[in-house]
Amino acid sequence: MRVRVASRAIPGSRFLDPTVLSRIGNLELVAQTVVEGFISGMHSSPFLGLSLDFAAHRPYMPGDDIRKVDWRVYARTDRFYVKEYEAETNASVMFALDVSRSMDYGSGEVTKLDYARFLTACLAYLSAGQRDRVGAAIFDADLVDHVAPSVRNRRLVLAAIDRARPQRAGELIQPLRKVGESLRRSGIVVVVSDFYAPPKTVLEAVAALRSKGHDVILFHVLDHAELRFPFDTPRSFEDLETGERLPITPEEMGEEYREQVGAHTSELARLMAQNGIDYELFDTSEPLDGALFRYLSLREKRLKGRS
Repeated sequence: MRVRVASRAIPGSRFLDPTVLSRIGNLELVAQTVVEGFISGMHSSPFLGLSLDFAAHRPYMPGDDIRKVDWRVYARTDRFYVKEYEAETNASVMFALDVSRSMDYGSGEVTKLDYARFLTACLAYLSAGQRDRVGAAIFDADLVDHVAPSVRNRRLVLAAIDRARPQRAGELIQPLRKVGESLRRSGIVVVVSDFYAPPKTVLEAVAALRSKGHDVILFHVLDHAELRFPFDTPRSFEDLETGERLPITPEEMGEEYREQVGAHTSELARLMAQNGIDYELFDTSEPLDGALFRYLSLREKRLKGRS
């Protein structure tokens, strides 16, 4: 069975507002709330975007869906057995989360790291529900925490994401090289970062993963103010990576800033498309249902490419 991913927002998406989620306090509860609300809103299978294949029978238990009863087996044995399925495309999914100091910025209640943690936790919870092997790599200038992909590691992954804190300046090439070396089989690597690096440096860092046979997805998380630069009075801006402060007059620099950010994100999108790497840009003011739709759409696209 394959379910087509819709392109519209789900009913009740206001409950996926990152500002509201930041007040819940428990990351696993956040992930459960978002994913189960998302699936309920779509009124479709929890195995979204996946083909399912028959795996085995097991005895019927009270509460099982009667539609899963194998009536042919019942006719032969006079006993109730339920069909169990496994995802035909079970994957190893490694979530690489950037916790460098620049991720600590937020113009509102939610920082980039808050949003990235919500996003990564929801995707890990969703993938684990699809019986994928999930793992996590938390990094700044080096690997900070690592959980190898496994079907049993959902809670370990969520715990690693939950304890992630920004402490040092970031780097991409070295930590992502270590992520690639840690993976014993090809799978999906989802890198969640603000990608504060030249586009060619980002490509160099993730192309090594691509060359090892991994499907690579980049989720580029930026604060709404970083994208729109809504400031209208002179002030000093601090580089969170270096601590350097720079006085800026928005009337003089605002338009140039927006052009440079647009050029940076456009060049990232172009380079990744040329190299078979998926790239998605997220504004931290966006509800998380959009992130889940895009992730599932990418999964569906890959499945079609393999079928």
